[in-house]
Amino acid sequence: MQGIGRMKNEVIPTATDEQASITEIKPKATKRKKVRRSVSRAQVHVLATFNNTIITVTDDKGNTLASSSAGSIGFRGSKKGTAYAAQVAAEKALAAAKTFGVSRVDVFVQGVGLGREAAIRTLVAQRIEVDSIKDVTGVPHGGTRPRKAKRN
Repeated sequence: MQGIGRMKNEVIPTATDEQASITEIKPKATKRKKVRRSVSRAQVHVLATFNNTIITVTDDKGNTLASSSAGSIGFRGSKKGTAYAAQVAAEKALAAAKTFGVSRVDVFVQGVGLGREAAIRTLVAQRIEVDSIKDVTGVPHGGTRPRKAKRN
């Protein structure tokens, strides 16, 4: 059998020892020290619904520093919508935000749940200076689409 395929006794060329050692040597990746950014002013966004309360701490550009919700802490069912659950969620989010050096905040409250005032009271209790409180709850305009007209 000649022409197609390899012969039975043919030696397949392999990489020499020098070539193998060159491909194995890679420069070690040095670990950079993680630099914590320092943010003195921040924004606290409180989304208070009837079923849950979500607290998000962001810098002035809107990049998230810390976030917490009543559900992520362990409250389940109707307990997630309570003022106490919102208070605990706010404490956890602020504790994480304090590692960034947050001392002054602007608060944006959205929604109609029980956690609105509880989250703001927690901010004051944590000795964080509140510069402004703004309600950004959406207001319906125009309403829903009406039903189609009946045809008899």
